[in-house]
Amino acid sequence: MGKLFTFGLLWMILGNPFIAIIVLLLIVYFLDRRFVGLFPSAFRPFQTVSRLRKLKRSLELNPHHTSDRLELARLLMERKKYQEALPHLEQCFQVIPDSAQIGVEIGLCRLKTGQLQQGEHAMLEALKREPRVRYGEPYLRLAAAFEAIDSDKALHYLEHFRTIHSSSVEGYYRLGWLYGKLGQIENSKQAYEEAIEIYRHLPKYQKRSQRAWALRSSFRLGLAPSNPRK
Repeated sequence: MGKLFTFGLLWMILGNPFIAIIVLLLIVYFLDRRFVGLFPSAFRPFQTVSRLRKLKRSLELNPHHTSDRLELARLLMERKKYQEALPHLEQCFQVIPDSAQIGVEIGLCRLKTGQLQQGEHAMLEALKREPRVRYGEPYLRLAAAFEAIDSDKALHYLEHFRTIHSSSVEGYYRLGWLYGKLGQIENSKQAYEEAIEIYRHLPKYQKRSQRAWALRSSFRLGLAPSNPRK
């Protein structure tokens, strides 16, 4: 009702319904970016491309600059260029071989490029070094990689994630989504409920970054069937 009133007011002020719609969408977008975070940043892709160029130029001048190479790899992963990111991560790992974080990122790139066994191995090795690396996210990534080809293994990794006692709202949202994909409807609903409960108990300063995942969990929970699938 509020949106209709705002639209009508904008139409009256601007004198054009199409311009009023555009202005209303811009208002919704900026309010979301400020308070919620459901919509992606419209400026982030341009910032990423600019930063990638700078990092590549920097590495041409100094190929041994590990921090620049690692940032480059992570930006490439953000753009889903996993094949391109992988050799950069492997070079960084040679310099910092004890980094569980880089080990996980190498594993993820291999999973995303179809190297499931190598990716699984890299992830598990990283988890041996640091069992709580990324608050259990590697287990969710492994479950997602195997859910279409080995549901038993996918469920095994999901159960491992639960043992981490992660306080990540995003993690429990992804857990619920994966359980849903595997037909575990009651477990899926429980994971969404846990995501919402975790969000309620987060400190105020953390809620901004996790709010979108809590809203997604509420939405998914509302869509969940009332009876589990047999």
